[in-house]
Amino acid sequence: MTDTLDCIVIGAGVVGLAVARQLALSGREVVVLEAEDRIGCHTSSRNSEVIHAGLYYPQDSLKARLCVAGKQMLYDYCRDHQVPHARLGKLIVATAVGDEATLDDIARQATLNGVGDLERLDRAAISALEPAVTASAALLSPSTGIVDSHALMLSLQGDLEAGGGSVVLRTDVSGVAAEDNAFVVDIGGGETARCRQLVNSAGLRATRLAARIAELDTVFVPTLRFARGHYYNYPGRSPFSHLVYPVPFDGGLGIHATNDLSGAVRFGPDAVWLDDVDYTFDESRRAGFVDSIRRFFPSLDADKLQPSYTGVRPILYASGESPADFRIDGPDVHGMPGLVNLFGIESPGLTACLAIADRVHDVLVASA
Repeated sequence: MTDTLDCIVIGAGVVGLAVARQLALSGREVVVLEAEDRIGCHTSSRNSEVIHAGLYYPQDSLKARLCVAGKQMLYDYCRDHQVPHARLGKLIVATAVGDEATLDDIARQATLNGVGDLERLDRAAISALEPAVTASAALLSPSTGIVDSHALMLSLQGDLEAGGGSVVLRTDVSGVAAEDNAFVVDIGGGETARCRQLVNSAGLRATRLAARIAELDTVFVPTLRFARGHYYNYPGRSPFSHLVYPVPFDGGLGIHATNDLSGAVRFGPDAVWLDDVDYTFDESRRAGFVDSIRRFFPSLDADKLQPSYTGVRPILYASGESPADFRIDGPDVHGMPGLVNLFGIESPGLTACLAIADRVHDVLVASA
């Protein structure tokens, strides 16, 4: 690549593709560089595929604002582009002492975040909606749903390409230098690409990439940690018509039941803290899954649980700490015109992808 492009986005996950699409639709010449041989190999395709309502996140955090805005944007996009999705709704269920008070806290937080459609259910109402679920109380979130994440990414890629952009696979960026009001991106084999604006959407490798930007002060590169989540399939038709979640604890949403678009159900994820990305499925986690699931689904047949897949989340906090917010670091943070680093884009990144794209676009416009 010899010409100076308007923008390069590094990382062809759902967020990188959404950002590149938005930039292309605004008239920029955009290329996405992806190290793998296909789009969305990591966090974007190894998750629960849930469209979140925006209930849990701290008021005015990026997670709260971009999830609530992005949820409606995503539903509209899926409808307009025929991306398979379903607004199933979910139950957050109380199964232990103290859980009902936590439901009250969640309802208050949801209201602060602008989510006003929650409904409190008692035991009888839960049984009427979900006969297989045992709980003393629940919150019904009707705006929670599911989406085919791969179909979504293909649609975003199609929009990008229709806008004149492209995705270049099997291109691992080994370094970036700032030179003559442009970024020079080392793409291996003695080849470089030049661009005026650069978006680091490398997900699990975003901090590693940021550390390779020669002129970026390392004080602006956070420590990234990793958490692996396991998922089990449960063969046959799902016993639930809604998604079913326990009350959250220890910064996570717990092992929940998520229906897919075929009507099957999977359970997960748990959280195993790692030093690096590792997708190994640890079958020793099964007993913990069984105990957790039976709290709300006591008729679970444990023998039917089948190992499915794992996913790894990019985490900006240590185990036991409060969850950190998304980081969308533009020149106002690090002082380098034309550069945006996306750090810690875990859940609800899928839900928020279009809103994140708008935010990145605005940051780049403001710094142009």
